[in-house]
Amino acid sequence: MAHTLPTTPPSLPSPRAVLELLKPITWFPPMWAFGCGVVSSGQPVGSRWPLVVTGIALAGPLVCAMSQAVNDWYDRHVDAINEPHRPIPSGRIPGSWGLFIAIAWTLLSLAVAGALGPVVFAATVLGSMLAWAYSAPPLRLKRNGWWGNAAVGISYEGLAWVTGAAVLSASVPSWQVFAVAALYSAGAHGIMTLNDFKSIDGDRQMGVGSLPVRLGPERAGLVACLFMALPQVVVVGLLLSWGAPITAGIVTILLAVQIGLMVKLLADPRGRAPWYNGTGVSLFVLGMMVTAVALRSL
Repeated sequence: MAHTLPTTPPSLPSPRAVLELLKPITWFPPMWAFGCGVVSSGQPVGSRWPLVVTGIALAGPLVCAMSQAVNDWYDRHVDAINEPHRPIPSGRIPGSWGLFIAIAWTLLSLAVAGALGPVVFAATVLGSMLAWAYSAPPLRLKRNGWWGNAAVGISYEGLAWVTGAAVLSASVPSWQVFAVAALYSAGAHGIMTLNDFKSIDGDRQMGVGSLPVRLGPERAGLVACLFMALPQVVVVGLLLSWGAPITAGIVTILLAVQIGLMVKLLADPRGRAPWYNGTGVSLFVLGMMVTAVALRSL
């Protein structure tokens, strides 16, 4: 008589491990940019607050979380060196569950975006494509810090900003919104370079050409500062040309303080990158909202 061997049911990731994979701490930048887009649209929220809440969820817990899952899946070998405690290399998300979650979150993001209108759906499609292209082969844009950081900046700042404006206006936003969103996307390129300092050793071993690896910490720190500062200079010029001198002055003050902090950062870019992320970057994102308020008055 044949006996069936007992089988062990497949291990499932715990909700806590899944939440850690989706990295809630990273959701703030696109959610903030979406909020800036809402403000810059010039449209009253009124009874449309459910659209705004849904859009914020799309920017953060859906699209951004999806990008984190995709990145962790394709970075699992690098994370085994840099961050072995992460859910996938530690085995808390076993097998191919990391990939399954990334795919499921992509489909869910597209479904929600489709309900918010064609402009939002188009922006989400582009953002999803950039998220996969950033981490997944054959493109794996993150192998080149110039291209990879640009993709993240566009997704986290530019597309989120445009999406927020589109949700309320129910149409393609104004060229001023696109211009400011593009400039702050360029600034986010520098923020991403600072973020790459924490993984220099693993990136170097695994052939990931982040800017700190390609240029060295000192030159990469300088490049990051230029990417963050120069777009804000252009924003100030645009605000002046649009008749918003008070807002231009506020952004100028915020930028001046950032430059002072950058001088300290450049004395030890690798050691002080986390410190600057909590100080200078906070002033950068504050300037985003100040600029959004000015756009609203236009």
